[in-house]
Amino acid sequence: MSQEMFDKLAQAVVEGELEDAEELAKQALEQGLDPLACINEGLTQGMDRVGELFAEGEYYLPDLIIGGEAMKAALTVLEPALTGDQEREVAGRVVLGTVEGDLHEIGKTLVGTMLTANGFQVTDIGVDQSATEFIAAVKESNATLIGASALLTTTIPEQQKIIEALAEAGLRDKVKVMVGGAPVTQAWADKIGADGYAEDAISAVSVAKKLVKA
Repeated sequence: MSQEMFDKLAQAVVEGELEDAEELAKQALEQGLDPLACINEGLTQGMDRVGELFAEGEYYLPDLIIGGEAMKAALTVLEPALTGDQEREVAGRVVLGTVEGDLHEIGKTLVGTMLTANGFQVTDIGVDQSATEFIAAVKESNATLIGASALLTTTIPEQQKIIEALAEAGLRDKVKVMVGGAPVTQAWADKIGADGYAEDAISAVSVAKKLVKA
């Protein structure tokens, strides 16, 4: 019975059915199923499948977004039901934001959704955020990774400022920096001393996993 529910939860995520995902999560709790198992064996499996379909070219950006939203809808039901000794394993703590002068939201939000789906604790500070605001969020959340998005060629220098601000705050050896955005390249990441570069939300997850283990 439990496997059937896990499969239904996964399918709701794959199909991007927000209301179904939330209702199934409620039903799972009513049936006495383990909320952590529902997350790991149901929702996460579904989000992994969404990522595979995206990588294969079967799914597009909107499919990724609604899959992530369906997972979050179910998580709002399941996470409060976790017991004290059953907290979801945290893969890493990330501060995510779009740099100062840049108001682009979608790419950053999608990265946050995918990281959350893969067990990261994400602090999304929003758009148009200065280096100072990134550092403040790192200190508050004890994050060990920053994800800095820039979608304009005029704003990518702000990514370098974040790295410099980390050094000034004495945190550079404790916090890794991952950069991304349309005009950002591996060469740019290397030039400014970033620890990682991700070209899309799927690769951001694998890069983040490597960085937090490094």
